[in-house]
Formats: sequence, C-alpha cells, structure tokens
Amino acid sequence: MAAKAAAQTGMDIDSEENYLDLASSSPSTADSLKPFYPRFKNLHQRKLWYQLTLAVEEFVNHPDSETPPLRIELYEKFVKKFADKINQLQLAGIGVKVARQYEDPTKALAFLEDLAITVDSPESQDAFVFTTMEAAHYKLLLRDVEGPKAAMDKCGKILDTFDAVETGVHASYYRVRGDYLKAKAEYADYYKNSLLYLACVNIETDLTPIERVTRAHDLGISALLGDTIYNFGELLLHPILASLTSTEHSWISDLLFAFNAGDIGKFESLVPHLPKEPILSENLPFLRQKICLMALIESVFGRSSDDRTIPFETIAVETRLPVDEVEHLVMKALSLNLIKGTLNQEAQLAKITWVQPRVLDRRQIEALQSRLNSWCTRVQEVAEFVKGQTREFESVCLFSIYLFQSSPALDTSANPTTGSATKTDLC
Repeated sequence: MAAKAAAQTGMDIDSEENYLDLASSSPSTADSLKPFYPRFKNLHQRKLWYQLTLAVEEFVNHPDSETPPLRIELYEKFVKKFADKINQLQLAGIGVKVARQYEDPTKALAFLEDLAITVDSPESQDAFVFTTMEAAHYKLLLRDVEGPKAAMDKCGKILDTFDAVETGVHASYYRVRGDYLKAKAEYADYYKNSLLYLACVNIETDLTPIERVTRAHDLGISALLGDTIYNFGELLLHPILASLTSTEHSWISDLLFAFNAGDIGKFESLVPHLPKEPILSENLPFLRQKICLMALIESVFGRSSDDRTIPFETIAVETRLPVDEVEHLVMKALSLNLIKGTLNQEAQLAKITWVQPRVLDRRQIEALQSRLNSWCTRVQEVAEFVKGQTREFESVCLFSIYLFQSSPALDTSANPTTGSATKTDLC
C-alpha cells in the first residue's frame, strides 16, 4: 500500500512537471509568460509554498494570462495539487481569477462552490466568505435571486464576528450585495453598499474604465431615485463621479449637482435629458417632489439659527410651488426626518429648529464659513457688552464699600454671628 501511494505521488509530481515543461516550451504560450513555468517548477521542488503562491498570483494578474484557458489549466494541473499547503485566502483569490475564464457561468459557479468547500474551515472563514460571495455573483448572472440572499445573510454574520479582515473580502461582499440590490431595484440600499464597496477598492487599479463609468452611472441613478437619499455630498466628492465627464452620461453628474444645491431652475433645464434614462422619465413626479424638498432643505440650511421661522409664501417662492402645497411639502420633510420644527397653519409659518446633517460641497462650506464669521462677530459684541456691564457692577460695589467704611453706624443684623456687616453683604 505504501509503495502504491509513493508511486501515485511520483506520478503526480511527474504529471505536474510535464505540464510545466510543455507549457514553457509551447509555441502558443506568450513569451512574457514562459519564464513563469520554470520558476514554478523550481519553487515547487524546493517546497517554498509562500514564494510559489506569490509567483502564481503574479501569473494570474498578468494581462497575457487573461487568454482562456491559461489560468484554468494552471489551476487544474498544478495549483490544485498543493492547494492545502498555501494560504487559503490567497488560494481563494487565485480561484476567483480562474473562475472568470469560464465562458459558461454554470461552470464558473460549480468551480467556486467546490473551492468554497475546500477552504471551509474554522481557520479560513475569510476565504470561505470570499469564494461564497463570488459564487453568489454567478448565481445572480443565472437569475437565481434566493441563492445570493442566503449567501449574503450567512456571510454577513461571519463578517460580523471578525475583528479585522482583508479589504478584498469586504469588497466582494459589498459588490455582490450591491448587484443583488440593483436587481431588486432597492435604490437607497444599493447606493449605501456601492459606496462601501468603493471604500474597499482603488478605483484606478481595481476597476476598468468601463466599470468606473458603469458604477458612477448606477450610483447616480440610485441617488436620484432613492426615497431616503437627500444628501449627495459623499458621492459628489468621490472621484468615481469624474468618470462620467466627457461621456454620454455627463448630464447625470450635472443633475446630481443641481439636486444637491436644490437648484430647481437647473433641474428644469436638464429635464429634456431624462428620456435617455427611461427609469428617470417614469419617475419624473417623484423627482420633482424631491428637488422641491432639496430646495427647502437648502433654503433652511442657508439661514442662521435665529432666522428659521419662514412664511409659507417665502417657501413657495423658493420651491416654485403654489402656497397651498407648501404645508404638505413641509410635512413630508418632517416625516422623512429631513428637518424638525412646527407648523402654524393659521399664521402660515414654518418654524424650523433642526436640519439633517449634510456632507457639504465647496459652495456650502463657504456659506457655512460666512455664517460662522457672523456668529463670531455677534459673540464678540456680546462679550464686549458683558465686559462693560462688569465694569459698571464693579464701580457700584466699590462705591458701596466706601459708604460702608465711612458710615458711623452699622447694621449689625447683616451678620448675626459676628455682629458686623461684610463687603459681600453690602455688594
């Protein structure tokens, strides 16, 4: 039995080395990839697993290895033989690159599901999450909605138990979760998860130009249609939005800036572009209400705290609504927790006491700076006033002490313990 096992091991080694020799000498192998195969053979013979892992990662990240089935063959005929000897998260990363070379999503899914089973151990749950979420991506491509939902729930619970995890694992989780939410048309949640995904990647190196444009486009649409998103600052300040510049979608960027500023005039000028995105055109009534709410928020935000009792007529002018629709608009803003305050229907006044915190753009920061400067000026005026009043009080007190000291008769009832009055009593 031992001899048989040894023979089998020898056959495996011969098989691996034959594959490497053939690949390195094959005319179909790109010249830039040929040096990798002798290097693989040398490191494998010396059992330098860490260095071998790095070499394999370098190979699968090489642009010339993108031609199918180079990565698949390397994994099946070589990497798979020593998979249990290398870091399981790195193995998962290699496997994800390999899966992308399968033209059939079904085969890619089967490959990743087998890999998830391989790395599923208490010590490598991060690798399990990585491969499981990537498998969920292919389930979405195959229009399986329930499978990804179960995977997200399971992986989300595992991630919550980690003190720290590689950003690539979180990136995979948020990307696939975002794709799922996009398929479900849950705009606000997609917006949140997509921004979390972007926080885990380098958009210049991890995303292709086409992927950057697609991500920026989808984020813009979700921001506009999200029924709880009334602050676009985080997106407007993110470099991903610059991907829309000089593209057919550049008007979406302009529309986002118009909404963030509550600029109804700019919004109306961009309405003719909406038919380019049928989903926006279909939701035009919602967008009109949203821009009015944004205009209301911007109006309140631009006022000082002592100037937030606003007549309905003023709100009607700033939101371009009839006066009889202002009350409903303010109530909508209150219900969405965009503002806090009270309405006086009889006096036709809205008293606003709080505005939802916002991520500010440069123009809004300049406006805030101006208000802070005004506040500082008022504080200084109050300080000078108090200082003047203090001098007056000191003068009165000193005069009282003088009268006390020069008086021939004192009222001893002022201090029953000592029978004498004090400066403090008189002051």
